Amino acid sequence: MTEPADIPQLMRDIGEAAQAAARQLTTASTEAKDAALTSAAAALRRNQNRILSENAKDMTFGDEKGLSAAMLDRLALSEDRIEAMAAGLDAIAELPDPVGAVTDAWDRPNGLQIERRRTPLGVIGVIYESRPNVTADAGALCLKAGNAAILRGGSESFHSSGAILDCLTEGLNDAGLPEASIQRVPTRDRAAVGEMLTMTDHIDVIVPRGGKSLIARVSAESRVPLFKHLEGICHTYVTAGANPDMAESIVVNAKMRRTGICGSTETLLIDRAALPMLTRIVGGLVEAGCEVRGDTEAQGADSRVIAADDADWKTEYLDSIISVRTVDGLDAAVAHIAEHGSSHTEAIITEDPATAEAFLNDVDSAIVMVNASTQFADGGEFGMGAEIGISTGKLHARGPVGLEQLTSMKYVVRGTGQCRP
Repeated sequence: MTEPADIPQLMRDIGEAAQAAARQLTTASTEAKDAALTSAAAALRRNQNRILSENAKDMTFGDEKGLSAAMLDRLALSEDRIEAMAAGLDAIAELPDPVGAVTDAWDRPNGLQIERRRTPLGVIGVIYESRPNVTADAGALCLKAGNAAILRGGSESFHSSGAILDCLTEGLNDAGLPEASIQRVPTRDRAAVGEMLTMTDHIDVIVPRGGKSLIARVSAESRVPLFKHLEGICHTYVTAGANPDMAESIVVNAKMRRTGICGSTETLLIDRAALPMLTRIVGGLVEAGCEVRGDTEAQGADSRVIAADDADWKTEYLDSIISVRTVDGLDAAVAHIAEHGSSHTEAIITEDPATAEAFLNDVDSAIVMVNASTQFADGGEFGMGAEIGISTGKLHARGPVGLEQLTSMKYVVRGTGQCRP
């Protein structure tokens, strides 16, 4: 691969092309956007072998780079994962088009008629690590919401993302939409990220998806507004009144289904009165291959729990490790989450509706759940088709960022000659 010599010029060219494409997408028909998505889905299925071949190169690169098992799992593609990407594009094509949707309308006493409509954001930059499926998800969501996308995947997923982008480009061409609607930064050079973060004339918002160091860099350097996704330090709280069967199955799934995703539970909070359940829960976790770290009470309840330290309560493991802390009731659980969490996803396991409702009201995170695995913290599972990320901030978008969250508002005012006195 030949690296471009002039990164700033490369990024300006990409930005200008994205702006031109965004202007066309503002008025693109729903039919054209949906046709591009379904054609791209077909191309993904048709080019499955090539995508897997390119992914094999990335897996070798990642292994040589020393990526953890969890990160390699994020990077890996399979026939099932490619089919999931294609199905995601089909699902997005079937969703209602948010562009132009009237969210409210009213008449003023002076006769003015006012509408609030959804409108595209413009050009969206997405900076992400490892997971090549983000190329398909982010590109498709931006397109359906009428936005142009500039995608900068991680160096480890370079070949896979390129093969996926080729399928998206094929869909755009088939539908008669500009190729620059979805672009990928064609270099591993980290200088390209630095350029993106200063492209206020070309990019309207940036969505960073990745580890702590990436988010820290983007947050510190970006002059472009961000949809920030901080760490996924997710909690599951087991109350004294929880159903033991449910508690075990949910906790094991929440931790172990896929340890490398941001919705994986990292800390189990267990009510002191529920400690007799811990042996069973720990047994399920250990049998599934999980290391369990806990406080003194948790260690006393089960000898397989090893000592946790203060750092464990603030660690996003993204691995087969979970920390366990004993708490004295709901208020203590909520306080722990407030102090140590990342405002991503929290769950409670309880049979008491009042306790469940109090948890939902008191916990200030983007997603709160009752009697369900935190692994459901995903736009696709929420019926959004896919997501561009989970926003843990509070401005504009919070939680899964899907189609509606990738639009802004405009106000349309109709008059009959009114002048303001």
